[in-house]
Amino acid sequence: VQLQASGGGLVQARGSLRLSCRASGLIFSRYTMGWFRQAPGKEREIVAAISRGGRNTYYADSVKGRFTISRDNDKNTVFLQMNGLKPEDTAVFYCAAKHTILTASIPTQEDEYGVWGQGTLVTVSS
Repeated sequence: VQLQASGGGLVQARGSLRLSCRASGLIFSRYTMGWFRQAPGKEREIVAAISRGGRNTYYADSVKGRFTISRDNDKNTVFLQMNGLKPEDTAVFYCAAKHTILTASIPTQEDEYGVWGQGTLVTVSS
């Protein structure tokens, strides 16, 4: 089982980036997918999550209206479109997966996710 995140980089404030996370070794459509981030000196926090079929989403208040999570189950990939980036968005971003029963609510806690990617660094300059 592997999650491979990509798309991070250096961007100026108010710019955009699109992160991707490709899963392998699991039945992707049976997993809720989440994006988390960890800024220097801070704990890891959830950014966004999306249900198995993509109908339901969750966003942290700090990114609502700026970030959009989506998924393509045919390509085993989850995306995070980040617009209006701010210096405080600078962090290592991780994708994570949780095997989820159909009617479960979207998990938002780090310890609910059992599969993690390696992280991709996003740096936003002012």
